[in-house]
Amino acid sequence: MDFISGISWWMWILIVLLIVAIRDIFIQKAHTISHNYPIVGHLRYMLEKIGPELRQYLVANNREELPFNRIERGWVYASAKHENNYEGFGTERDIYAHQHIFINNAMMPFKPKENHPNEIDKTFLPCAKVMGLHNKRKKPFRPASVINVSAMSFGSLSAKAVESLNKGVKMAGAYHNTGEGGLSPYHSYGGDVIFHFGTGYFGVRNEDGTFSLEKLVKLVEDNPSIRAIEIKLSQGAKPGKGGVLPASKITKEIAAIRHVELGKDVLSPPNHSAFTTIPEMVDFIEKIAEATGLPVGIKAAIGKLEQWEELADLMIKTGKGPDFITVDGGEGGTGAAPPSFADHVSLPWVYGFSDLYKLFQRKELTDRIVFIGSGKLGFPAKAAMAFAMGADCINVAREAMMSIGCIQAQVCHTNRCPSGVATQSKWLQSGIDPTLKSARLAQYFKTFRKEFIEITHAAGYEHPCQFKMSDIEINVDDHNLSKELNKTYMYNKTHVPFTDMQDLKDCIYLGGNN
Repeated sequence: MDFISGISWWMWILIVLLIVAIRDIFIQKAHTISHNYPIVGHLRYMLEKIGPELRQYLVANNREELPFNRIERGWVYASAKHENNYEGFGTERDIYAHQHIFINNAMMPFKPKENHPNEIDKTFLPCAKVMGLHNKRKKPFRPASVINVSAMSFGSLSAKAVESLNKGVKMAGAYHNTGEGGLSPYHSYGGDVIFHFGTGYFGVRNEDGTFSLEKLVKLVEDNPSIRAIEIKLSQGAKPGKGGVLPASKITKEIAAIRHVELGKDVLSPPNHSAFTTIPEMVDFIEKIAEATGLPVGIKAAIGKLEQWEELADLMIKTGKGPDFITVDGGEGGTGAAPPSFADHVSLPWVYGFSDLYKLFQRKELTDRIVFIGSGKLGFPAKAAMAFAMGADCINVAREAMMSIGCIQAQVCHTNRCPSGVATQSKWLQSGIDPTLKSARLAQYFKTFRKEFIEITHAAGYEHPCQFKMSDIEINVDDHNLSKELNKTYMYNKTHVPFTDMQDLKDCIYLGGNN
């Protein structure tokens, strides 16, 4: 007792802080920030708690931040944690603002019958189309979820982040796009995978950097979770620009996965070496589809349409071509890019997608293609707009990152991501608990699908593929004028064949069951 009474007050403070630090680093698993920044990290949560009040009176309102404002981030965080994601006292949005979305509800909402799939599982929402069915691929694939994880590479994201995403999509019945960094062990926890490669052909390249079909075939044979192949032509962050992976960021593990050399910078050129023309690209697609049996698609940000027109004409003439097209928005995403590219090169998603869809619709090709939207669409109302415009699925990147802990620090390109999501620092990523974070990704997807289904039913439909462009209105020109989507973008989407949810549930291609 004499010893304890002899401890001065300031020493007690140090002892308490030491206990808190030990708890933060070695005991608690829920908060990455507290683990990576013991004691000090608690300030972030304290400031976050009073952040709305501080911004309201001193800085900005809840709707002003970009690329995702506080209300949007809060909805993802609450949805991922299965917390209350409602708002009280009405919307904070300026509903007369330019591009505000309105969904026209039906007088009599759709009511599921007894034993309807959505009465059994309120989050059941598969894609209405089957990838590869029109082109008679050996292994067609119907995505079991309309929301999926977009292309983000291991190397760009940390190992524990990728592991969390893959475990999460398995729980949610979604798919996980690998990004162009190759198929890592962290993509192999049982979730459906879309294998994606770009101009660097990482994971399926020869020593000279050219594409290796043999390596791709072996990869598919060794990994039955791969359900489709995606060829990246360009991405929203930096379309038409290559990239360099610095030697300093290439670990032994990354070098083995990407099939690159240690100690050397690795170039991703702006152009593919496997093809240089549209006919060569179609032949390349068919060669991969024939060798692997899988659906093959392409991903691109949209700008000029002349070569897309050439592709459409060739598809009509030959009966061949991509099974799906992923349209990336020029808003950018997780990929680091110069501001000149991120701000100005390629069209935003709504403009790029509408231009491309109209082109393929004019050629009567929309029925044979699964259209995937990628560009800040991870919110039910935006997804409703996307489906009304012709999208069949959406991919989310930053929203998925937020569900596993991303705080929009916007330092993805520095390798100093404080939440451990977009860094290769062992210390920073050690705060991620994949068991917890994967459950949060899965819960975000399930909450998204549940609310999306509820919006769909409110509009009088059973599945979002039934949305028509006239069901959605958007503010244009000024604060007093709104137009239906078909009048805004000057087309009506093609009717998607759909019977009922039970038919989708019974599909032999659902979620890679074949």
